[in-house]
Amino acid sequence: MKKVLFATTALIATAGMAAAEVKISGYGRFGLDYNEANKNVAGRSDTNITSRFRLTFDVSTETDSGVTVGGRVRAQSRSRDGVAGTVGWSAPQFHVAYGGLRVNVGNIWGAIDSAPGLYLNTTSVDTGIDGMGFHSLAIGNAFNWDTFTSAGAGRNGVEALYSAGGFSGHISYSQSNGGTTLGSADGLQRTAVMLSYSFGDYFVTGAYQSEDNGTVVAKTDGSTESSGDGMGFFAIGGDFGQFGATLSYGTTEEADAVTLAGDVEIGAASTLVAWVNSTDIETDVTAATQTRTDGTSFGINYEYDLGGGVTFVAGYVNNAADDDDQQVQAGLHFSF
Repeated sequence: MKKVLFATTALIATAGMAAAEVKISGYGRFGLDYNEANKNVAGRSDTNITSRFRLTFDVSTETDSGVTVGGRVRAQSRSRDGVAGTVGWSAPQFHVAYGGLRVNVGNIWGAIDSAPGLYLNTTSVDTGIDGMGFHSLAIGNAFNWDTFTSAGAGRNGVEALYSAGGFSGHISYSQSNGGTTLGSADGLQRTAVMLSYSFGDYFVTGAYQSEDNGTVVAKTDGSTESSGDGMGFFAIGGDFGQFGATLSYGTTEEADAVTLAGDVEIGAASTLVAWVNSTDIETDVTAATQTRTDGTSFGINYEYDLGGGVTFVAGYVNNAADDDDQQVQAGLHFSF
């Protein structure tokens, strides 16, 4: 599906200073959200407006030797299920890049989150206007991995990205303070690596993450694990003319899952995406500490390109592990 992103660029140059580039981009989305799960929340309607508005500011400059130095911040506000979400600015991300190598510091993207095939090829990178719970992800929707946080402190870390030809590699590390031992942070720590290779219209991806001091997953033998530790992800996919397909597999200390997603272009402006996810919780994980749901979920997403960066979006998700957990959304997404 054709996607148009408009960026406003300002070139600023003064005597004795290299030219700097400032780009402002973003998107807005709004629509109706029907969520059966809201019946379990006192005082909440099952039908609400869902919305998000985001502005991204990218700045960069280049040294005399050709090294690019820059940064990124975002401003975002949103509302879902009749409850206003975080409103504010993101923590900054800084980068240094030369050739095919880029190093980010601060509010990093994360190697797992950057893996091709992890998300759907839709405006919300999942189903509907806002993703509707991201049940299509083969590694679960608890987001126990590093990702750029648009309105908040984010993950404070460092990462290196390299690309050459069809190959891309990504390694990331983050650490949070918060421990109780003097002289030691003892906070959440993550190290992840991702490798991907594309050849023609096809790609293959593999990623792995180790984690310490994350959300506790308890085992029936009395032991505990960090929920994001031992996280593995593998995906293969490709385009076949007007059709596309991705098969992904995810494993964690808590569960294994497989997702099959397919998309088809209908005419010149419409795209239909369908997916099914099967998740199998490990038998030795205690129910009280589970962050994922055992069973099969499926969804379908329809998009129609209205031109000018505006897209009509409609989606349906059935979390089949709970017969009453169905969601329907419809609305508009526009980028600039």
